[in-house]
Amino acid sequence: MSAPDSPAGHGRLLAGMVWAVLLLGLWLWGRGITDGSGASSAPTTGDVAAVGRPLGVPLPPPHAPIEGAVPERVEIPSIGVEAPVVARGLDKDGAIEPPPFDTPQTVGWYGGGTEPGAKGPALLVGHVDTETRPAVFYGLSAARPGAKVEITRADGTVAEFTIDDVQVFTRARFDAGKAYGPRKDGRAELRLITCGGTYDRASHSYEANVVVSAYLTGAKSAGDSA
Repeated sequence: MSAPDSPAGHGRLLAGMVWAVLLLGLWLWGRGITDGSGASSAPTTGDVAAVGRPLGVPLPPPHAPIEGAVPERVEIPSIGVEAPVVARGLDKDGAIEPPPFDTPQTVGWYGGGTEPGAKGPALLVGHVDTETRPAVFYGLSAARPGAKVEITRADGTVAEFTIDDVQVFTRARFDAGKAYGPRKDGRAELRLITCGGTYDRASHSYEANVVVSAYLTGAKSAGDSA
């Protein structure tokens, strides 16, 4: 078993993500996260080339949005993620509160925004690592278009999403609209966000953020196997 995280480790958990989600408060205030205005009609690349959007990957048609429900668990089989989800709010600086320090394998959902499955983009954030070991979204940058994301919800249903874009946004030119806004009007969408790029020990922060986008392509009861 790995040793408990040190106080310095707590700082690393936070720093890489906070600068990006800090803009969420301004985005919500200025445009509204569930507003369809400003939607991108197609995936766009970030400041660093898209991590994975190979040409010719067949993607299923979108499923109509379903009634929203609080997320309880997220699974991304292609990268080995299976984790509980907890609701988080905004801190005094307008950033999404990350999952608690002592639970780096937990994913945070912005509870003031869209519930997964409902129209608009639902936001999930997770740590990439600690000072001593990988955290829940360590492998997020390896996710690829066409991979599935399943969100088990409090109403006993599973919202099934398909990844359609993986991007890396640098700190210098982070675009809140592309990261948090809807990609296509009328869809139920998902954003999975973590730290990316190089870790700068001097500033105790990462240089970029990985943003994985997905859209609703199915729904089922939690007990169904298919």
